[in-house]
Amino acid sequence: MPIADVSSGVSIAYESFGDPADSPVLLVMGFGAQMIAWHEDFCRALADRGRYVIRFDNRDCGLSTRFDDHPVDMGGFIDAVSSGDLASAIAMVPYRLQDMADDGFGLLTVLGVERAHVVGASMGGMIAQTMAISEPERVLTLTSMMSSTGESEYGSSSPEARAVLFAPKPQDRDGYIAAAERELVWASKRYGDASVLRELAAASYDRAYYPAGVGRQLGAMILSGSRADALREVQVPTLVMHGLDDTLIDPSGGRRTAELVPGAELLLIPDMGHDRPRELWPVIIDALEAHTR
Repeated sequence: MPIADVSSGVSIAYESFGDPADSPVLLVMGFGAQMIAWHEDFCRALADRGRYVIRFDNRDCGLSTRFDDHPVDMGGFIDAVSSGDLASAIAMVPYRLQDMADDGFGLLTVLGVERAHVVGASMGGMIAQTMAISEPERVLTLTSMMSSTGESEYGSSSPEARAVLFAPKPQDRDGYIAAAERELVWASKRYGDASVLRELAAASYDRAYYPAGVGRQLGAMILSGSRADALREVQVPTLVMHGLDDTLIDPSGGRRTAELVPGAELLLIPDMGHDRPRELWPVIIDALEAHTR
């Protein structure tokens, strides 16, 4: 697995598909998920459409740099944010979404890619938005998938989805894999498949089980705040995708993103939840091919 030194002290694991001479597409994964959540078959199918596809592990996930020197007590962090003690909350989290966006740019630089189509899912959509905001000259197009704007009144989770998201996961392999079935609560109602969730959980556990990073990633999302004002100024061609079955980030998050970004195209996908079921890959890949021309 290639690993790139993208900045002082940060190395990013990545994998690429297709011809480097083709138009580059950077896939940015979401909260606590390794790059393998962008399924290899999905990446190859997009590469077959004439795209140079790059997937990578965000910092604090998978095989990329881990910030073990900054342990986060999730209960203490949430209490600090809830009580308005932002100074204490800020002291607990060593980076923000902007730092994660800079990792993406750093990876592109190492790979010799000056500009790329940036596609982000969930937290990855927040990172992708941040990339388009901070260095638009390096972003050919933006695709924000199943994501939101950082405004608390949009894209909220259902109580059931929130409970699963924050529930402690078993540390043993068998328990971890079995617990993945809980994520059906935010999957496509039509295509959600427990066996697919278990398969990804097993592959993720065996590749790089690392639960400690999720607290810092969550802190980065919360402390980065709203992007609403900045999104109003984005001039990068933007596609917003959101599944109508999404209960982890309500479709209002996608609608609001498209409302804020001038000229953004909104694609609401029936039968898609907070997942990318194989049955809907043709819809997603067709849309990405058209948007990244």
